[in-house]
Amino acid sequence: MQLESIKIFCDVVRWASFSRGAAENQISQSSASQVVHQLELRLGVKLIDRSKRPWVLTPHGKVYYEGCKELVGRYLEIENRVKALEDDHNLVGTVRLASIYSIGLHHMSQYVRTFGDLYPGANVQLEYLHPTRVVESVLAEEVELGLISFPRKWTDLTVIPWREEAMVLAVHPSHRFARLGQVSVADLDGETFVGFDADLAIRRAIDRFLRHHNVQVRVAVEFDNIENIKRAVEMPAGVAILPEPTLAREVKAGSLSAVRIDGQDPSHRLTRPLAIIRRRSHQLSLTASRFLKLLTAAEENVPATAGAGTGVSQAEHVDAKP
Repeated sequence: MQLESIKIFCDVVRWASFSRGAAENQISQSSASQVVHQLELRLGVKLIDRSKRPWVLTPHGKVYYEGCKELVGRYLEIENRVKALEDDHNLVGTVRLASIYSIGLHHMSQYVRTFGDLYPGANVQLEYLHPTRVVESVLAEEVELGLISFPRKWTDLTVIPWREEAMVLAVHPSHRFARLGQVSVADLDGETFVGFDADLAIRRAIDRFLRHHNVQVRVAVEFDNIENIKRAVEMPAGVAILPEPTLAREVKAGSLSAVRIDGQDPSHRLTRPLAIIRRRSHQLSLTASRFLKLLTAAEENVPATAGAGTGVSQAEHVDAKP
């Protein structure tokens, strides 16, 4: 079927890889290459310039891809909706999702498993990326949904508030704060901190919080990811303010303690907001719409301070970036 060949071509271009495009269509890499070659013969033009490393789309290929990806997307969506009319349980298709690392593999795996139980014919492709790459992937329509922290306004993106996570003080178990369980914001004045890089949104939020409470700290070292910050606190090189769910593994192992920050101004409480983003002009596939519904429904009743001070979290394994 010609549409199947077009879909293979679009998948190869979207992944910038013959092997990944082939794998998505359950064919060999050589078969995918042959499909693209046959399209080129039929059109009488080169779609991909294979003389370059890595290969690139020709001007003809760019025009063809832009038109075909919309055509393939619309066809698959129509097919999916027709199949789902009989029974939503028969939903098929794949939703592509990108997430910042620190939301946690275990936490997201729970959603993926639940989605698989509800819709056995549907699939979720989940990638963990740097926050900037999550936004870029959604804008480029490489993925349909993105999960980020500290969202801002984007002209081409719709931002859906998802959940808020309590921020706590991460300290070495031998630190004087560890045995207290909670400290006031004022107690942080003069402390040595392990901080995020100054250009990250989470660092700016922490700095604003401390300034509002007239607290000054000494930042000894800075990192661009949560994992490195946790390792530095374990040394110990200082204390750090982190989203509580990202500390669950270390608290359980006893290598770090999570201490509640009390005495916060109610109008300036420190939490990490998480949001779901999607391209404004892009109509979600039915599969993506169902997964989005699952994500938002599951978090409707999660309070901003869920788990604060307990060391208990929905995320048992967390990777790096904020």
